[in-house]
Amino acid sequence: MEAVFSIRMTDNHRSRRTDKPVVFVVDDEVMLLDLAEMVLEPEEFMVRTFADPRRALADYKAAARRPDLVVTDYAMEGMNGLQLIQECRKIDPGQKIILVSGTVDESIYADSEIKPERFLAKPYKPEEFVAIVRELAHA
Repeated sequence: MEAVFSIRMTDNHRSRRTDKPVVFVVDDEVMLLDLAEMVLEPEEFMVRTFADPRRALADYKAAARRPDLVVTDYAMEGMNGLQLIQECRKIDPGQKIILVSGTVDESIYADSEIKPERFLAKPYKPEEFVAIVRELAHA
């Protein structure tokens, strides 16, 4: 287990040196965090995953370089996706964000000032997810 961890740390360190786009993925479903890593890392993204939105926000605040994109689930314990979007935008009003959800649709933010760039309904196809991430992270 330690060998895998040290290899992963080396890969992440190498990713920073090559200046890959950074994507924060926040979801309380660990399987979807694993899927995001599995489909985005081969596409040359540096992926940081968070099962706890409060931890994601703390790392976002502390980041020397803001992520190129934040992908967040809507329904999570402690903070929902719109609250996370609001907090990130207080720090960086231009932060690009994708909201994903299997429990709500785009109407959840229709009357709100807080809006993501894109919404993606769960379950989604990995190819669709990658295409949207690529579009927003490279824009």
